[in-house]
Amino acid sequence: MADNVASLFRSTAAHSPSMAALARESDGAGPVDFCIPCNPYFPTPAMFEDMAARLRDIITYYPSGADTITAELCSLLQLPPQCVAMGNGSTELITWIDHLLVRESLAVPVPTFGRWTDQPMETGKRVDMFPLQESGGFALDLAQYAEFIRARGTRVAVICNPNNPDGGFLHKHAVVQFMDAMADLDLVVIDESFLEFADAEVEPSVVQEAMLRPNVIVLRSLGKNFGLHGIRFGYLVANPALAGRIRSMLPKWNLNSFAEHVVFMLKEHGAEYAQSLHQVRRDRMDMSGQLSSLPGLTVYPSQGNFLFVRLPVGAEGTVVRDRMLTEHRILVRECGNKIGSSSRFLRLVVRPQVDVRRLVSGLEQVLYGTSRRGAAVPEQAGGTGYSSGTAAVDRLVSETNGAGMRGLAAQAAAPGLAAAPGAGTGMPLPAAASTVTADPAGGMPVPAAASAGAPGLPQPAPQPVDRPVPQAVPQPASQVVPQPVPQVVPQPAPQQFPEPLPQPVPMPAQPLAPPAQPLAPAASAPMPAAAYPAPTPPGVPARGGLTAAQVRGTDGLSMAPATGWPGPQTAWPNAAGMGQAL
Repeated sequence: MADNVASLFRSTAAHSPSMAALARESDGAGPVDFCIPCNPYFPTPAMFEDMAARLRDIITYYPSGADTITAELCSLLQLPPQCVAMGNGSTELITWIDHLLVRESLAVPVPTFGRWTDQPMETGKRVDMFPLQESGGFALDLAQYAEFIRARGTRVAVICNPNNPDGGFLHKHAVVQFMDAMADLDLVVIDESFLEFADAEVEPSVVQEAMLRPNVIVLRSLGKNFGLHGIRFGYLVANPALAGRIRSMLPKWNLNSFAEHVVFMLKEHGAEYAQSLHQVRRDRMDMSGQLSSLPGLTVYPSQGNFLFVRLPVGAEGTVVRDRMLTEHRILVRECGNKIGSSSRFLRLVVRPQVDVRRLVSGLEQVLYGTSRRGAAVPEQAGGTGYSSGTAAVDRLVSETNGAGMRGLAAQAAAPGLAAAPGAGTGMPLPAAASTVTADPAGGMPVPAAASAGAPGLPQPAPQPVDRPVPQAVPQPASQVVPQPVPQVVPQPAPQQFPEPLPQPVPMPAQPLAPPAQPLAPAASAPMPAAAYPAPTPPGVPARGGLTAAQVRGTDGLSMAPATGWPGPQTAWPNAAGMGQAL
């Protein structure tokens, strides 16, 4: 297998090779899997025996229609079927959300699940990437994220809770307040694919709140929770109009017979499922403690069924990954090809203690030189230097942030937007003064009325027709996207937001522009149709945005090097991301 490791990883655009591919290159048995985030305790052995006994019928006959399977799932979850759409995995639902509901632009914190960046870029949308800071433990500050969305003029916002790959968690009241603050956007998506593994809150899901709001979708997974990625099934929850729009586009038999069989089994195995989640949470705590004992290794707090770790200074993630696979038959997820991350980070799935001991032993040998091939860490030193992924991440996030390639951004940028700043200078603000105001008590920024001539808003001076609009000067980083203050504990305490109200209401605030009257709620002053940009033709980067191939610095045709990001003359194969899995 050793000779084929590099080619296996080069043949995937944004993920690791499948277990089937790895098994074909070995003796038929795959490695110990610390890569695919799957529940190792469910289904139970008895459930697998039941499926094996019924295998012939399951694979011979058509499944029932999706409506029948959805109705059974909803009876278990106590959800109205008209508010639910089931898909052939979360990626199918993300694809239809993008095609039907994302018109021009989408904002998402990075690093995150790759389909939330790649999918809209593949259809020519602008993706505004909000970088999560290592100095803050990759925690998402919702107030800063809201300000970023307003500054960029983004129309769709995405939050993954817990986030993949770092496992960062947001409390329910904060997410609900964010949803209400973004009530004037086209869409707000809350991806709760890993929320079943969280234990920081008794009832952390916002599915009930989503059904009552006109522009919110909650995405949920089944394959991850049930340990059945291969079945490919998940669902979304929204108000009946949104859910029905997605459901109407799905094929009648988009769910397979295995999915049907498992859904109809669940009512008899609820206790075993709950116990499996409890065991994963216990294993996560134990695994975090064991990994934290390794010198130079940083483990970030997580509420998912995985841990995000930073390798010691000098360790190259691709080297560690390849040696763990070839020398110890352990598969780990190296995160150098995740936008917003680098090759110095690994995502490690929570597994039983016997497997974790094997993982820790293998890392000790690879990192610190107790094997015949020596150490992957040249020397133990301080600092926060990055490995091979840094240049690509800086180029994508700091210099362009989804607004265009170097040298092309100025030509393609929308009128009135500042040019993209250099690395470390923050994100560009619109040339016009921002209309977002912040709650003086530290709460969520209140969306401003966007229509021209709205009562109480200062009117911009008219531009002469025969004069070109002057180029905006990038503002200092402190005025654009405030950088989080480094915390002693990587996972900061949740922000204290006021209790959310059913609808946004006027709030006293100090505006960023000259003083004005308190802003009206977004619902009372929707953005006029003239303020929306013209739709972008399919396959064309929106307003200077990046295609999926450009994001990975490639043309999608030539081969990539064995380690690190592709150079100027090389490429990641399959840049469109076909065949990816989480």
